[in-house]
Amino acid sequence: MDVVTATRPGEAADETQPYDASQDPATPPESRLVMPVQSFRRWKASDRRTPIAPRDWKTPRLKRLFVFGGGLALTAYGAWEMYHVVSVSRTTSLQYALLVLFTVNFSWIALAFTSAVLGFFGLLFNKGPSGRVESLTHRTVVVMPIYNESTARTFAALCAIRESVEATGLGSHFDYFIVSDTTNPDVWVAEERAFLALRQRLGPDARVYYRHRPKNHHRKAGNIADFVTRWGGHYEQMLVLDADSLMTGTCIVRLAAAMEADPDAGIIQSLPLIINRNTFFARLQQFAARVYGPVIATGLAMWSGRDGNYWGHNAIIRTKAFADHCGLPDLKGKPPFGGHVLSHDFVEAALIRRAGWSVYMLPDLTGSYEESPPSLIDVSVRDRRWCQGNLQHSRIIGAKGFVLPTRQHFATGIMGYLASPFWLMQLVVGILIVLQVSYARPEYFTQEFTLFPIWPRFDPERALNLFALTMAILLAPKLFGLLLTLFNGKLRRAGGGAIRLVISALIEVLFSAFFAPIMMLIQSGSVFQILLGRDTGWNPQRRDDGSIPLKDIIRRHRTHTVLGVVTGISAFLIATSLFAWMSPTIVGLVLAIPLSWASGQLAIGLWLKRHKLLVTPEEGDPPAVALRANALQAEFDAAGFDEADGLRALHADPSLREAHEAMLPEAAPRHRGEIEPDRAVAQAKLVDAETIDDAAVWLKPKERMVVLHDRALVSLLASLPETRPAP
Repeated sequence: MDVVTATRPGEAADETQPYDASQDPATPPESRLVMPVQSFRRWKASDRRTPIAPRDWKTPRLKRLFVFGGGLALTAYGAWEMYHVVSVSRTTSLQYALLVLFTVNFSWIALAFTSAVLGFFGLLFNKGPSGRVESLTHRTVVVMPIYNESTARTFAALCAIRESVEATGLGSHFDYFIVSDTTNPDVWVAEERAFLALRQRLGPDARVYYRHRPKNHHRKAGNIADFVTRWGGHYEQMLVLDADSLMTGTCIVRLAAAMEADPDAGIIQSLPLIINRNTFFARLQQFAARVYGPVIATGLAMWSGRDGNYWGHNAIIRTKAFADHCGLPDLKGKPPFGGHVLSHDFVEAALIRRAGWSVYMLPDLTGSYEESPPSLIDVSVRDRRWCQGNLQHSRIIGAKGFVLPTRQHFATGIMGYLASPFWLMQLVVGILIVLQVSYARPEYFTQEFTLFPIWPRFDPERALNLFALTMAILLAPKLFGLLLTLFNGKLRRAGGGAIRLVISALIEVLFSAFFAPIMMLIQSGSVFQILLGRDTGWNPQRRDDGSIPLKDIIRRHRTHTVLGVVTGISAFLIATSLFAWMSPTIVGLVLAIPLSWASGQLAIGLWLKRHKLLVTPEEGDPPAVALRANALQAEFDAAGFDEADGLRALHADPSLREAHEAMLPEAAPRHRGEIEPDRAVAQAKLVDAETIDDAAVWLKPKERMVVLHDRALVSLLASLPETRPAP
């Protein structure tokens, strides 16, 4: 078979020679960039670059004044009202504790409310992006990091994205790079087979590349950094995806054009909407993200301006600026607060902004999509990692040189998880106060002279008014999003019509209220575990639609159920009014097991879909790229790459084996006397094996990875016969 020589990105291969994807190099020649490790302790203002277009760099001071000033005013009013609620008589220490906890929690939702108000009016008068991008100047690489993912899903998505970009007429400006950190040997071989099949399908001008990293050092951040330092020099900008990302060609081209038009842009973030979800819980999230998410994101974008944030995917990044300023240092100490930076995206945005590059979002840019975990337990697994990453930011928030909005982004992320234990403590203090009122002996002897005993007392009318205010500002962002969807005729019709949209919103609010106390306890437990020094792993996210075994659900939620029953009985015995006040929390906890079971049920989600409930506009009018990705996934599924045994597939296909060996990096030289135990065991098993079946059965996953990384062991594997020789 003739070999097609390696080409640089953008160069066409020699079309006169027969094309064989297995012979084409998996990566282009390296074009290295230096990525120095940054410091959180040292920074000089003189190191910040001067903007090239300072007139475009406008700080939205009035919008920030509205959001933070309005949030502060609301918080002050709420705290004042709460003070009068608890200060009818002499205020006890427990009542003061309740006042403090309420103020902290109220400030959190007040800020979200004022930001949502800003977003509501921003969307109300927004006309959206218009015009078509006719030309581009620079080269952009679309980078998809993967880690033990379904190859049918990821490669189908990448292929659909590429086809959509090609349809814009500007496809020659884009390359595509799959950077794998996969640690499962069968998945690794499946990725290589899917890559070669995709290359063969697209032909010699595919411009699709693949690299597998032997060690997933620093996880996703390290994966991206490895790409940037080795091949980043080829590209002016890179668009980073997640394994579940999907973007239209129009969206990608507009992001590239926006960065080319803005010489000061370091990161431009799109707003990914959730699609392709069918389980009950995922459909709740999908509906909420589509209807309410744009309001929240638009408000955030409006007050952040050019001091925005980065969410780690579906964003375009100036490659050289990223290399120069986003090398992440390890934090001193051990995890969970030490070690490598877990939630790297916030920190990368902070570092590139510190250097004088702008970071902002284009929330009105359509065509950016992602998926979500299918059940409550799956969300809690991901949430545990995010919780640790955000709490780790408490060691970074005070770094030198960060602008104030950057620190606010960090504070928002931290508070997003501390809010749960604060809410839990507020409930506990409220119960203790009611218990004190009901059972404590009156205090006859106080430091102040009085003729009457002292009990903690409340102003019930003011308490009811304050509760109504709290619920109003808590639910207002949802109402804003629903109203905007109802006002838009196209979105209203695609979402099932006005009546179904209203019913869907009521379903979402009701079940969000039931799920909220469960998530409160889960997040509170995560915070306490992290404070006690327990590290989280980095397990691959389960993205498929499917239920979890009931025994696992019972094991995960039995404590929540018991706590709900005990709390309900105790509240009822203390006071019926306390039971009524806590009933939403009690119901959610008591029903934790059936709610969690229902969350992962595909049948419930599909029933709602058939009746056009919790339907998003993207379901009523599916984007072409999503339909194409689903069709391509069916084709890749039919190829059976994900179900195959990696060793047997490699053994059976010499061209695959040759391509696999060509993709391996050069092995580090071994010093005499240094014996790697796993390699020695793997080699011994291969020598002892009489057939490929023996090797496939005997080799453990870690030993399989050793074999796949070693050309000599791959050759030894290839020499094994299919069947045992006749006696």
